[in-house]
Amino acid sequence: MEETRQWQLASRPVGEPTHDNFELVTVDRPEPDNGEVLVETLYQSVDPYMRGRMRDAESYAEPWDVGDPMKASVVGEVLESNSGRFAEGDIVTGDLLWAEHAVADANELQRVNPDHGPISTALGVLGMPGVTAYWGLNDVGDPKPGDTVVVSAAAGAVGSVVGQLARLAGARVVGTAGSEAKIDWLTDDLGFDAAINYKETDDLSAAIDEACSDGVDVYFDNVGGPITDAVWPRLNVDARVAVCGQIALYNATDVPTGPRKLAKLIESRATVEGLLVSDYQPRWGEALERLSTFVQNGDVQYRENVVAGFENAPDAFLGLFEGDNIGKQLVQVAEYDR
Repeated sequence: MEETRQWQLASRPVGEPTHDNFELVTVDRPEPDNGEVLVETLYQSVDPYMRGRMRDAESYAEPWDVGDPMKASVVGEVLESNSGRFAEGDIVTGDLLWAEHAVADANELQRVNPDHGPISTALGVLGMPGVTAYWGLNDVGDPKPGDTVVVSAAAGAVGSVVGQLARLAGARVVGTAGSEAKIDWLTDDLGFDAAINYKETDDLSAAIDEACSDGVDVYFDNVGGPITDAVWPRLNVDARVAVCGQIALYNATDVPTGPRKLAKLIESRATVEGLLVSDYQPRWGEALERLSTFVQNGDVQYRENVVAGFENAPDAFLGLFEGDNIGKQLVQVAEYDR
């Protein structure tokens, strides 16, 4: 029997994850049963939400057990098919394993059309991050022409799309990011009206004040922590806050209580709503159709930070917490040259 490699959760991290929490193992390559396909992974996604699945705690995503393979969104090629839905050579995407090969129920996979663009975009701007940005902004944030929209982690896979969609909606867009290279990309290439390097700003509250002199109408929160604390007092009447992520707190062993912020909601009558992209599964195709048009027209740009080599998947994941990536963070597991 042929073999393949997979990454397993070796131990649960305390605080920020380390390489010790991952173990690369060699296993027998699985064989597909009826209705299943064998997929060779070409690209694997790494995402901040995975940190929550490393905990032994109830959340919206089921935690991984120690010793089990971890899961990720992947783009792969069908090597064997026992389903009429896919044939050998088809390119598909779905939630599989951190593995070079995996078996999946064909009904849980979607076909990727390489004619629509690089197949890796099915994990980024034309995948879960793009759909999250599209519905999170338009359904929860509901931007109006002339609104001021603030996006945290604005140079990430979700935030960069949010900002561009807000600009297309006629809003004024302010982003926060953690390097001058990211700031330049946001303002010079993506059309953000202003961007704040939170790592180099001595007074984050003053920087938000200066960039948002008319207050904040929509806040798309990917980060939480001090950035959200700085934005909160600037919420306008009837502001909308879309809570997508809280990466500033994912590695905290104790979450600080911090200042009491809810009184601002009385004054502003703001709406704060959390969002999960899975709630929009029935409307996934609608978002992808619009996003693909924007990408093809050049209205939405994207970047990918591709880490080569399956053995480097933990490095790619850990890099998310160092702010290494501009745009979507991916692992290239195998070559695809068609």
